[in-house]
Amino acid sequence: MSYQGYGQNSGTGNNPQKKKKMAVMGISSLILVAMVVAITVGVSKNHSSGKNEAATGNDSEEIHSSMKAIKAICKPTDYRKACEKSLQHVAGGNTTDPKELVNLAFKVAVDKVKEALGQSKVLKNAEKDPRASKALENCKELMGYAIDDLKSSMAKLGEFDLTKLHELMDDLKIWLSASITYQDTCIDGFDSTTGRAGAAMKKALVGASELTSNSLAIVSELSTILTDLKLPFFKRRLLSQSCSDLPSWVSDGRRRLLTIDNITPDVVVAKDGSGKFKTINEAIATIPLKSNSTYIIYVKEGVYKEQVTIPKKMWNVMMIGDGPKNTVISGSENFIDGTPTFKTATLAVVGEGFIGKNFGVENTAGPEKHQAVAIRVQSDKSVFYNCQFDGYQDTLYAHTHRQFYRECTISGTIDFIFGNSAVVFQNCKIIARKPLDNQKNIVTAQGRTDIREPTGIVIHNCTLVADPAYSPVKSKLPTFLGRPWKEFSRTIYMQSQLDDFIHPDGWLPWMGDFGLKTCFYAEFDNKGPGATLTKRVTWGGIKTTTIAADQAEEFTVSVFIQGDQWINSTGVPYTPGLLAKNAH
Repeated sequence: MSYQGYGQNSGTGNNPQKKKKMAVMGISSLILVAMVVAITVGVSKNHSSGKNEAATGNDSEEIHSSMKAIKAICKPTDYRKACEKSLQHVAGGNTTDPKELVNLAFKVAVDKVKEALGQSKVLKNAEKDPRASKALENCKELMGYAIDDLKSSMAKLGEFDLTKLHELMDDLKIWLSASITYQDTCIDGFDSTTGRAGAAMKKALVGASELTSNSLAIVSELSTILTDLKLPFFKRRLLSQSCSDLPSWVSDGRRRLLTIDNITPDVVVAKDGSGKFKTINEAIATIPLKSNSTYIIYVKEGVYKEQVTIPKKMWNVMMIGDGPKNTVISGSENFIDGTPTFKTATLAVVGEGFIGKNFGVENTAGPEKHQAVAIRVQSDKSVFYNCQFDGYQDTLYAHTHRQFYRECTISGTIDFIFGNSAVVFQNCKIIARKPLDNQKNIVTAQGRTDIREPTGIVIHNCTLVADPAYSPVKSKLPTFLGRPWKEFSRTIYMQSQLDDFIHPDGWLPWMGDFGLKTCFYAEFDNKGPGATLTKRVTWGGIKTTTIAADQAEEFTVSVFIQGDQWINSTGVPYTPGLLAKNAH
């Protein structure tokens, strides 16, 4: 096999750093060989749900070495025929380097998403239904996000470093999952539209969805193989012992900013004119693009009636208010009045590394306006501390990537915490509000569409309570912990206080038996009258009576959102693992 992508061994001389670097490269190559060999001899486990198509041709006939490598790489995928065909086309029969083949798998997925993006532009020009036209416009934006995450995966693989294998695999799976979600969100936007645009767009995305899913399958299998090989530098991540940490994606300088009250912001926003700007959007226009330095926006007390977006190219933004009830961003965009759910958010946070502290966000549209998002978060490695998010249906859209919420308050009615990120809510207050008379409350609607996605909603050491206006009707209009929005929906409640307004069934179907066998819903060590398990539903995907402490540990911050990579000592309280028995 050829490994020209790893550099040459000549010319290192007596330079110890170069020797060390070349040694790492050499070992990396051996590991990648081991991956392919392991797949070929059957270490891989096919997670297919009946989607796989058998590869054509006689298995006994001699196969070219390049095709052997392609077949090995594609073996764990659900759409194997599409995988082999696409890689054979771009590899040209000359590539056996497994790293290059994985990268090519990402590349063909990018090309397919670009094709779908082009189709969305063509369809929009011919579309007359206003809702469908807006959905197509959203698809254009979402396909851009999907392409960016696939390209990030390619770049990350190109920087393959043996000493950072966990970080590499964690990042790849998160970004590939996000790309899948963006494509799925595009299709969701055509609900309640007329005409043929939705069906046409869905058809255009089939190839992109399959190839992106294949990329995730390949990466997931490589991660499994590395673990199975018991390599000394790729052991199971251990839990941190610290209880006063923040995610490691919060740099040392940014940690300090979260623990002190008197800081010097880069820009001040104040409605009374005492700051540089009177609106938040004016301040956002001053943020530098793709900066590795923290840019601090201080928003003074007041209600700011504006729709705010932190764009994708604005990194490491920190927004601080005067308190979650004092500094409030307020909006009322909603589905009933013609805005797609994706665009109803009062605050949309896209740029990576966002930190929010001491402010509130609300969508005041009301329950009769149906989907009306207060905050939508796509920011990878984002943290929210002491914030409040108020709405009714679809309050908090934890859309994609890794997110952490600490000591926040979230209120709503239907699916008011939803999305497909890897997210942990810790020490938060979750408030059920009064819905319409013909509605039920559902706290979560998680959107995992592929069983390999490392995503899910984790509610840890939180308190679920009823709003005073809801209490008189809580028995008539009950609240459920969640329902399966997508096929592999995953939500875990652990060590939380569940009050008596939670329906004894616990979980509610979405429609018929959809997702009931394939979802993953678990409860562990909760307390309160709503935590009684004796009358819980018994779907195939319910893990209420079977999840043990070691399984629950898999959904703690240290493990589930890779906390040990990004959590270090800080003044902001954080619990990396499970609470000690009787400590909550």
